[in-house]
Amino acid sequence: MSHMGMSLGMQTQQRQEMRLAPRMIQSMEILQLPIMELKERVEQELQENPVLEEADEVELPEPIETTETEPNFDPDGPMVTDADNQADFNRLEEINRDWENHFNEEHRPSRGGMDEESDRKHDAMQNMPTRPPSLHDHLAEQLAYLDADPEQYELLTYVISHLADNGWLGAFVDKEPDDEKKNGRKKKTEKTWVPHTLEDLVANYSKPVSLHEMEGALAMIQRLDPPGVGARDLKECLLLQLTPDMPQHDLLRVLILDHLEDLDQNRLPIIEKKTGHSVEEILEARELLMSFNTHPGSIVSAKDTQYINPDVVVERNDKGDYDVRLTDDWLPEIRISRQYIELARQKGLDPKTKDFLRRKINSAEWLADAIRQRRNTLERVTRAIVEHQRAFLDLGPEHIRPLKMQQIADQVKVHVTTVSRAVDDKWAQTPRGVFPLKRFFVGGAENQLTNEDVAYETIRNKLLEMIGAEDKTNPLSDDELVKKLNEAGFPVKRRTVTKYRMMLNIPSSRQRKDWTK
Repeated sequence: MSHMGMSLGMQTQQRQEMRLAPRMIQSMEILQLPIMELKERVEQELQENPVLEEADEVELPEPIETTETEPNFDPDGPMVTDADNQADFNRLEEINRDWENHFNEEHRPSRGGMDEESDRKHDAMQNMPTRPPSLHDHLAEQLAYLDADPEQYELLTYVISHLADNGWLGAFVDKEPDDEKKNGRKKKTEKTWVPHTLEDLVANYSKPVSLHEMEGALAMIQRLDPPGVGARDLKECLLLQLTPDMPQHDLLRVLILDHLEDLDQNRLPIIEKKTGHSVEEILEARELLMSFNTHPGSIVSAKDTQYINPDVVVERNDKGDYDVRLTDDWLPEIRISRQYIELARQKGLDPKTKDFLRRKINSAEWLADAIRQRRNTLERVTRAIVEHQRAFLDLGPEHIRPLKMQQIADQVKVHVTTVSRAVDDKWAQTPRGVFPLKRFFVGGAENQLTNEDVAYETIRNKLLEMIGAEDKTNPLSDDELVKKLNEAGFPVKRRTVTKYRMMLNIPSSRQRKDWTK
């Protein structure tokens, strides 16, 4: 029999541990923020840090050229440790000198200039569109025009509260996660549609109500604008939009009730045989049916309106080159209060107060440095992107080149994670339109005929071109598209063509077939 002994004692173990300095963490966080979130962050810091104050139109000191504070996190690099806080505090003299101009009254903008700036911002805010009403707001306003007593009004409001943003009676909920993983990563959370039954509404209402009363309330909601609201499924949504005065009313009703799947699959001969209507009549009815709104709530849903604030502007200059500038006019300019610096330098100051001021002054300067680093990094990364994607800007999106973040990282001499943070959720206003910066990073393949790298987007455009030129009476199958693309020098497989076709919302060859010729 063997015995296992357990001993207690102290052992020395050496291991490498990487710690990020607070300054580095803050730089990475600031770099990742889009302009409007950064504005909110600065305003929050102005509220919480007493040593920070806003200085309109005062330019921050130029950053010192160094790589030590670059948000360039390298997982394989050396260990990073916290700098000595006391050493940071001893830099008060340097801070005072660097910021001296900002404390000088002669460097401050005139009151007239500040008023002009304030008026400009006020005018811009006045011109910003207000939040449009939500679907629930839109429906609630219409209840005032119904002949409903207080109890009915309460019941109608209850039913409206159970409508999803698309106008249907139900809700989109997170799909139950499974244990399956894709490429070692968890699958993205998906939404699934869960309709609300009238029985559910009756059971959850705060007062006794009959199923008949609930049906009546839903029927009243379904008569409100927009048409189709309050539906429980696709058929009901379409039927609610069908009116007796519509042309081909009877055929439309039959198509909605019995042949939606046949229409989706373009099985027109089957519909012709079962309904007795000609293919031409069915096509006319289908075209009218396609004008119906399957998501009526989206017409007035506030979520459908999004406003983009570009972080950078790319403009063509007189020489034909492109200039890059950041759109940080709305970002409050900040400075460290001279009053608190002078207070921190006083001898004999209470140690707790001195430590508090030291931490707040350090935090303020870290924030200013992080904002300067963000400006510098975002501008350099955007310039590098513009250099690589010159053909995109000159000729259009179809001329985009394959580009990886690692290429930009190598050119700008930062880690690839820095590039990723710099472009994350950032938008660029260009002569070709407004695009997310991530839009300029695309994969590619080598054209076997020209030996040149071609962006996958170019392959997708070629796919669109081939489908657009096909014989609609005998459309190209995915296998035939693969063969044609390969003959054109693009090495793609059938699953790639099918994926691109679905991404572009292009129906299958059977669905694209024209039965009228």
